[in-house]
Amino acid sequence: MVRSMNAHAAQVTTQIPADRDPRWARVAARDPSADGEFFYSVATTGVYCRPSCAARLANPKNVRFHASTAEAEAAGFRPCRRCRPDAPPLAAQQAQLVAAACRAIESAETPLSLAQLAAAAGLSPYHFHRVFKAVTGLTPKQYAAAHRRRRVQAELERSATITEAIYGAGYNSNGRFYAETDAMLGMTPGVYRAGGRDAEIRFAIGQCSLGAILVAESGKGICAILLGDDADALLHDLQDRFPRAKLIGGDTAFEARVARVVGFIEAPAMGLDLPLDLRGTAFQQRVWQALSEIPPGSTATYSEIAQRIGMPKAVRAVARACAANAVAVAIPCHRVVRNDGALSGYRWGVARKRALLDRERAS
Repeated sequence: MVRSMNAHAAQVTTQIPADRDPRWARVAARDPSADGEFFYSVATTGVYCRPSCAARLANPKNVRFHASTAEAEAAGFRPCRRCRPDAPPLAAQQAQLVAAACRAIESAETPLSLAQLAAAAGLSPYHFHRVFKAVTGLTPKQYAAAHRRRRVQAELERSATITEAIYGAGYNSNGRFYAETDAMLGMTPGVYRAGGRDAEIRFAIGQCSLGAILVAESGKGICAILLGDDADALLHDLQDRFPRAKLIGGDTAFEARVARVVGFIEAPAMGLDLPLDLRGTAFQQRVWQALSEIPPGSTATYSEIAQRIGMPKAVRAVARACAANAVAVAIPCHRVVRNDGALSGYRWGVARKRALLDRERAS
């Protein structure tokens, strides 16, 4: 029976020896990214598997490759009970579980615990937490907080009063709402509801060896450090970022802050210890935190940053988060380079990026 099955398989697919096929290296590495691209069968067991199957590695002399499960089954092989190649890929199964958890978080009247979410998914809390973060890039708690923030913003824009927004956003008390929303929105609910119209941002424009520099500060800390060739263009950039805020030219005390930033640019060894008001998504915040951990004078690739935040496939998203950074030098996106070490992608120009790195390495 095995001989006839093998003969049929040979008739269906003519292939080069498995160990000379580039797909064999992916099977040997049990590469999960190859799942769905192809399948392999083992003549001695009569089964076919995913490339990532954890079973003992077969002798390549007994291995054949197939483009689909239908092709493998037409050749007389049955699905492996261990990796279940005839079921949806593991990544797809996990994505479905996480999508259901996200919907549960969004529809819950009160916050769901990790244990509740894990039980609904049929996983242990530890395993569920790991899978959820791998799929979304956020922990369940971070996802819930981001959803709550969006809900608060929507309710403040829609509701006739702040009290109505409080209960519409799922809060049971004013105290908890006000305790959380200032940190969540970067301003009081009333100011946010007015579109940030009454928020005050102090700024000053100066010159440094890299050209024009604009430093802006909210009530929480530095919210922008912009570099460029044209001071007017920097001011327009600031106005676009905070269209309804009240922009106030800095006084002598604030200009001292600008001097500290300029001094740091000229001599990085002196350090820069200023409070920051970073406004971005949870993902952007994680990327910016990872950037802050790169030592002065050192570099990291976009791929390495993606690895550090636990999302190795999010290289392009990491690059976009770097580009969204509005606080130059304080969040050192100039320390991120391409995989080949080349400098590129700096929103304030590659020449400035090179100059900043040269100064850090020389200090």
